[in-house]
This record gives sequence, structure tokens and C-alpha cells, in this order.
Amino acid sequence: MMSYQRFIALAGSVFAFAVAVLMAPAVWAAEQAFVIGFAQDNMANAWRATQVRHAEEALKPYPGVRFIHTDAMGNTAQQILDIENLVAKGIDLLITSPRDGAAMTPIITRVYEKGIPVVLLTRQINSDAYTIFIGGDDYDIGQRAARHLVENHKDAKHILILAGVPTATTAINRTNGFLDEIKNHSGFHIAGIKPANYLTKNAIIAVEQALQEGLKFDAIYAESDSMAVGARLALKKAGIDPASIPTVGIDYISEARDAIRKGVQSATFIYPTVAREGIEYAMKILAGEKVPKEILVQSQIITRDNVEQIAPIF
Repeated sequence: MMSYQRFIALAGSVFAFAVAVLMAPAVWAAEQAFVIGFAQDNMANAWRATQVRHAEEALKPYPGVRFIHTDAMGNTAQQILDIENLVAKGIDLLITSPRDGAAMTPIITRVYEKGIPVVLLTRQINSDAYTIFIGGDDYDIGQRAARHLVENHKDAKHILILAGVPTATTAINRTNGFLDEIKNHSGFHIAGIKPANYLTKNAIIAVEQALQEGLKFDAIYAESDSMAVGARLALKKAGIDPASIPTVGIDYISEARDAIRKGVQSATFIYPTVAREGIEYAMKILAGEKVPKEILVQSQIITRDNVEQIAPIF
């Protein structure tokens, strides 16, 4: 015959199990409640592809949250269409890095005004119709890149700028910061500005064109390390030692670390993907927490002095 104590213990276990079973659907429903859409610009860009991967990794503690990402393949119209399609699918929050801040302001504004939170990563729009912006101070990075060249390569007076996506606020601010700073240093000149869309293959073409046009340059400011890689390949093809052309990049990817170690790149600036931070704040927003309008991440310069102490972003 079962003892009273054992009966009570068994009854308690059954009750606890029943409560767990009844609560399980509610917990599962809460986990399944949110869909996050990431309208990415161009997955052919290694940095942009890594940004999406970092977002996916940051969502691992939230297995019930559905994550959808799109690839506009470097086309602004497609990125706008991708956002419209994500909204049609019922996303609860939009993450994006607008390829064209001006052209994409209307669609992002409409999303925001529909009550869908918007997280902008690294790139901005022409209004405050977003929930939070997370990124670096690109204008400041441009200024610091100019100062590095001026202070460390005094004989490199003619600088070729390899610009990123011309319509992206990152490229606009990186260019303006550099140009405004270089004006303060007599004797230094801009040999030319060649858009290369943050892509290695485009940078190869841009540098080849610069050489064919007879542009005289003895330094390169590449607004991404991927473009710095392309510049070196083009210089080698033309029989020019990349080490003879001081180059400053941005991002700090593995190729930049290797180039700095070998002395074929002077410096770069850390530019994290901020995707992990984006997911962190996205989950806070979805939980109903208040978040700041803007978060600027710091960017450290990497040279031969500290390249061995700091790991690249990927």
C-alpha cells in the first residue's frame, strides 16, 4: 500500500508536469512571436555577408525568433523591393543598411510610420524615421585617415581615393572627412576619386583606369580594405611595388592584417559589422524597452605597432 508521503510526492510531480505541459504552448508561442527581416545591400561584399552571419550568430540564444535576410545584389531598387516584400511577410522589426540613403528614405519612413521598428546598421537615411542607428563615425575616420598619411608619409603628396558606394552615407562621410582634413595640409593634393563600391574587383578596374589615364598618385586612401586588396593587385599587374604606395584602408579584415605585417599597407581602421549590437538592441525593442536613437562605435587605428595585439573583425 502506498504511503501518504509517497502519495503526496507523486501528486506533486503530476501537478508540476501538468503545469509544464499547459505552459509549454504559451512559452513556445512567445518564442515564435517575432520575425526579424534584414534587407542587406550586397552579399557579394564579404563584409556585408559577414554582417548577416554575425546577426544570425547573435540570434542563436533566441531559437524561436525567425530571421529572414535578403540580398539586393548591389541594386537600390531591389533593396527597396526587398523591404516591401519583408513587410508583406509580416516582419515585426526591420534591419537594413541602405545602399542609397536619400532614395531609400521614403520606404524606410513608411515602414517606421506603420509601427514597425527600424534598426539602421552603419548607414543612415535623410530623416529621423528610424528607431535606432548603430555604426561608426565615418567622417571622423576619414579625417584620421588623412592625418595618418600626412604625418607618416610626408613625401606622398598625391593621393588617389578609392571611394565606396557613392550613394551610401558611409562612403559620403568617409570621403568628406578625408577631403576636409587634407585641405588643412599644404602640399597635399587629391589625384583623383574613383568609386569602387567597396568591392575588390571594382578597385582593380579603378586603379587600372587611373594608371591608364596617367593620374599621378603616390598614396591611396581606400575606403575599405577589400578595395585596398584590389589596388595592390592592380599595382602588381602594372609592375608597381605596392609597398612603394602608402595605403590606408578601413574595416580591418584578415587581408589587411597580412598586408600591414608585410609592409604593403600602412594602416587601417577597425570597423565592426555591429550586427551583434543590432540584434541585442532589436531584442530590447521587441521586449518593449526604450533604446537610444544613436550608438556610435569607436574605431581604432591599426598599424604595425599594434597589428599583432588585435584580431581582425573576420
